[in-house]
Amino acid sequence: MNKKRYFGRGALTLLAAFFAIAFLLPTVLTITNSFMSQSEISANYGAVFQNASSDSKTFISEQVNLKFIPDKVVFTQYATALLKSPDYLLKFWNSVLLVVPIVLLQVGVASLAAYSFTRYRGKFKSFLFFFYVILMLMPYQVTLVPNYLVSDWLGILNTSWAIIFPGAFAPFSVFLLTKFMRRIPVSLIEAAKLDGASEWNIFTKICIPQCRSALYSIAILVFIDYWNMVEQPLILLPNMEKQPLSVFLSTINTGEVGIAFAVATIYMIPSLLLFLHGEEALVEGITHSGSVKG
Repeated sequence: MNKKRYFGRGALTLLAAFFAIAFLLPTVLTITNSFMSQSEISANYGAVFQNASSDSKTFISEQVNLKFIPDKVVFTQYATALLKSPDYLLKFWNSVLLVVPIVLLQVGVASLAAYSFTRYRGKFKSFLFFFYVILMLMPYQVTLVPNYLVSDWLGILNTSWAIIFPGAFAPFSVFLLTKFMRRIPVSLIEAAKLDGASEWNIFTKICIPQCRSALYSIAILVFIDYWNMVEQPLILLPNMEKQPLSVFLSTINTGEVGIAFAVATIYMIPSLLLFLHGEEALVEGITHSGSVKG
């Protein structure tokens, strides 16, 4: 039995290691290739598209040499992206100005809504929460056209608010935080009420401190989700000057593949730093949100 148990654990460990390496390979390839010269990139990968300047792009049957270690480390692409071409930094700050308000507003709205769903239960609230879950299961592409029509009706189309408003009221954070808040013992809230605490005091001094890990995990997930958004800005922000870097990366032509690698590496840094800083809170928030208590 012990041999079978060790064999099973070893097989699962090897399988997990295989999938981890497979998922990490594109990221490692992007980072290492960002330090290659343009000539070395062209020699290893050749042309990605044939007739890139024309409207009809067809793939060519050329063997690609995946290379993880550059022959010579150069920083030309980073110098171009950070110093010589301001478009990349402008798009980067466009991403920041879009994503940070969405994260702050969504966490704030989700906190108030989750407290309401937790403290005041009833048939109407249960139906409304179920409706939130249904909205969460719907892909964003389904609501993209209604968002476009509403934004046009409000007169905010082609502005940052066309992205920020739908993001601030996304249902995922409300669902996750509600499940987490229901773990707070009812006796703790009742004791605070007996001591004369108001609803605002219960919300700010009991519920919010108890949900710090959930709030942090929600902030990380929302940041990563909207940091990589493409469909929303393409439809709701027709003006290319206002679009984030995630959209601008797809417009880099084949002659600037090295710059694309460098910009993609820079673009990954905020998400990686945020994830590494709050990894424990992220795991704790997701794990505890699955169980309901009280």
